[in-house]
Amino acid sequence: MIFLGNGPDVSAKQNSHERLESNESGEAYRPTTCLPPWGVDDLPDAKPIRWSHWKTFIGPGIVMMGAQIAGGEWLFGPEMTAKYGGSLMWFATIAIVVQVFYNIECGRYALYCGEPIFTGFLRTKPGPMFWTAFFIFLTIGAIIPGMAFHAGSVMAGMHLGRPPVEDDRGLVVGFGYLCLVIVVVPVFFGGKIYNVLQAVMATKVLVVLGFCLLVGVCFGSPETWFEVITGFFKFGSVPVEGENGEEVVVNLFTHYAEEGAFPIISMANIAVLGAFAGYAGGGGLGNSLYSNYVRDKGWGMGSRVGAIPSAVGGNKISLSHLGKVFPVTGENLRRWKVWWRYILTDQLLVWAPGCFVGMALPAVISLEFAQHSELFQEAKRFDWAQALVSADGIRHAPQLIESFSPGFTKFLWLVTLFVGLMVLLPSQMSVVEDVSRRWTDVIWSGSKRVREKMKPEQVSKIYYTILISYFVWCLISMTYFGFHKTPKLMVLIIANLGNVAIGLTAFFILYVNTRYLPPQIRPGLLQKAGLIACGVFYLGMAALVYYHTQKPIIDEFFFGKGGS
Repeated sequence: MIFLGNGPDVSAKQNSHERLESNESGEAYRPTTCLPPWGVDDLPDAKPIRWSHWKTFIGPGIVMMGAQIAGGEWLFGPEMTAKYGGSLMWFATIAIVVQVFYNIECGRYALYCGEPIFTGFLRTKPGPMFWTAFFIFLTIGAIIPGMAFHAGSVMAGMHLGRPPVEDDRGLVVGFGYLCLVIVVVPVFFGGKIYNVLQAVMATKVLVVLGFCLLVGVCFGSPETWFEVITGFFKFGSVPVEGENGEEVVVNLFTHYAEEGAFPIISMANIAVLGAFAGYAGGGGLGNSLYSNYVRDKGWGMGSRVGAIPSAVGGNKISLSHLGKVFPVTGENLRRWKVWWRYILTDQLLVWAPGCFVGMALPAVISLEFAQHSELFQEAKRFDWAQALVSADGIRHAPQLIESFSPGFTKFLWLVTLFVGLMVLLPSQMSVVEDVSRRWTDVIWSGSKRVREKMKPEQVSKIYYTILISYFVWCLISMTYFGFHKTPKLMVLIIANLGNVAIGLTAFFILYVNTRYLPPQIRPGLLQKAGLIACGVFYLGMAALVYYHTQKPIIDEFFFGKGGS
């Protein structure tokens, strides 16, 4: 935690005393931007980080973790472990580490001014109109309700007592509609929408990780646990084409030491690998919402700004159109250091460990049981029922059939499917809320007309207009993809487009935080390097996927070639 402290530049450290003295007059650092200047207020005091205050400093990381945990592993884990075991889990290690830097810098911006990072983007040239159009392009993956559709297939499996097949497509789509209703309704209640998210995501974390740990400990072999855990550290392990044409995993560095040359990496499943990296931790623009959650939790200057109220019970909650910043005085900097520890504690002790556990535990289950599912032998059925593979493997696992009654294995099948719903539904809820929240903030802060005409307590009108419109669009999108495309294609497109989004915005955050924040609290060299690594990693993955799969994916997306 010391290395991820306040993070000023070296030059800022050398001249910090002079700057402190020059700012004791109460002036705030407010550079000219493409939006009106921030308001000014003192940074509120923060409670010390103690276990007795745990409700105060735990929140945004739990919401983020609940939204993102296990979604990718539940969908792509069986396919990844079937082909490569746990040897490619190191991709998740890199993804989670670089996302920590991304999240921390989103939190830094929100702590300072109480605005989400997207409002910071709108402050840059050429201005809000340009960036609004640009971000519409980056969020194109959100037009596809992939998690809800897969949750519909899980519901269909619970109803049918077996994985759904092609003849059950209409039933799955119908359950998908129901899933969309289920994820939208809770957002209408609870005072602050953030409070609803925190409750839902905390419940998901407890149920999903609790179940996976119980099953993994009771039925997972030591060899499986070792394979998964060591996989997080097998850096350089990659798939190559073996002598018989099948893929095998080798280590780049070991191969170079033995052969004097690097192996030719197999790109047969690069889209799946890109999606796996995209869903590891969080990925996409979903991580940028960390700044929104910091604001709505009331951390730092977020308590001076407000939050988005729910439709029911949120009448007394309002949200300022623009943020407020604090004068860079000695007292405010002292308070800043305490708030900064909130961000570090939340990310380093809650979100990051939770993401590793959330990747590891479902991987243990899929590696142990997915091999026993018949869905592996039929590619189309695998595409159709990705979210049911582990559950189907559990009910056909020889070690469970030999040791327990048929009633018990059926019970485990149903419980695993229920946990699958707990994975997928909150994740889809976060996407729906993500789109509604992001575009509410863009309109609320970026539109001059809205700033002048709408009062702080009217922000929910914009939020729920977007939410209902997006819900209707999701129904249309699900109908199209549900009846005319493969479900697997939905999540592949979402994840790989998300890689582009998080890669580009990593560099954008670096620009905003080194230009609009006071020198005393700007990111340091380590944080800058972390953001650059995040951008390079995800844009590199996106480039590989695009180069090797652009034609078949584009053909299937637009023309249905190869689709089911």
